Amino acid sequence: MMENYLISDIPPTYWKAISTNDSDFDNMFFYGVKTTKIFCRPSCKSRLPNRQNVFIFKKAQAALDLGFRPCKRCKPDNLLLPNEEWIGQVCEWIDVNFQRDITLNFLSEIFHSSPFHLQRTFNNVKGESPLAYIQQKRLTTAAKKLIDTNDTIQFIASEVGYPNHSYFSTVFKRYFNVTPHHYRKQYR
Repeated sequence: MMENYLISDIPPTYWKAISTNDSDFDNMFFYGVKTTKIFCRPSCKSRLPNRQNVFIFKKAQAALDLGFRPCKRCKPDNLLLPNEEWIGQVCEWIDVNFQRDITLNFLSEIFHSSPFHLQRTFNNVKGESPLAYIQQKRLTTAAKKLIDTNDTIQFIASEVGYPNHSYFSTVFKRYFNVTPHHYRKQYR
């Protein structure tokens, strides 16, 4: 299996092909990004990854064998994940990174899709938008922290991804029908 991918330095011609989205190199090699576990064709129009995070694969199957999933945008070797599995991976990523500043455009870049396709597919699979999923994750985490810790409400808000404390309180009250302060008093 080692002969099907390269771990060492990326040949300069391959990096140039990736950087310029050169379709002449399609099917000569594929590249995978360690941080997202997605692999693409050289011609993929997704955001250019950091060079140190890139693996080169001679065959798409080698990428799959190592747990990489095919890009939804460039469809390397015409391999597609079922929508449920793909959205499951998006949710797993959100569950770990929900504190970050996440927009639909940012998510679509990471998961190699158009924002429209990601939004529509997410809604179809989960019955809610990615933003609603992120907010629910942030708010349920905040609620748990309000009960389990003595951290200030402002600190908890920031820790779960709301840099604006008053906005956090407004969103929290809309979701739980009570302010964070009263929620803490009620459940302690």
